[in-house]
Amino acid sequence: MKELSLNILDIAENSVKARAKLIGITLEETESTLLLTITDNGCGMDRETLAKVTDPFFTTRTTRPVGMGLSLLGLAAEQTGGWLRVQSVSEKDDPHNHGTKVEAMFHTQHIDFAPVGDVVATLITLIQGSPDIDFSYRHSTPTGSAELETAQLREVLGSDISLAEFEVLQWIEGNLREQYAALRGADEITDQ
Repeated sequence: MKELSLNILDIAENSVKARAKLIGITLEETESTLLLTITDNGCGMDRETLAKVTDPFFTTRTTRPVGMGLSLLGLAAEQTGGWLRVQSVSEKDDPHNHGTKVEAMFHTQHIDFAPVGDVVATLITLIQGSPDIDFSYRHSTPTGSAELETAQLREVLGSDISLAEFEVLQWIEGNLREQYAALRGADEITDQ
């Protein structure tokens, strides 16, 4: 994939299919690395599935015979000298503490580092498609962070207003883009 935001969308959609009620997405940037972490409290994977999950010729989907999402993310990370880790606990193994954690570390100075892309559009797509799931998002950089907690929005909006309503999605997008604009401004100040 040309942008990491597309990997994020793909993996988070798998979390939705795994019946997750909470999906966490974090991007932690330093001067030379980016750590992407996606966690969920979905049904998780059994040990056999977990052992095969990064094989591009393995999938649990019935719509196509290959599962490229995690293998492509792993390849993108490894091409920069980074790595991919996947941990998962099946709901059958632990009915109270199950889910999946995907971590990918990238060296951002490497020539093969893919741009992050439009994470805001990715988040809007996820929220619009799954308005009943809670998303926790944080992108931290050396100069600050951009954040979104849909659980907090639900508290303010109440149960009668869906996060998928146009005005709510517009507000979320505007708020995140303002946070990113402030981050870019802070980067410009520190670069001078």
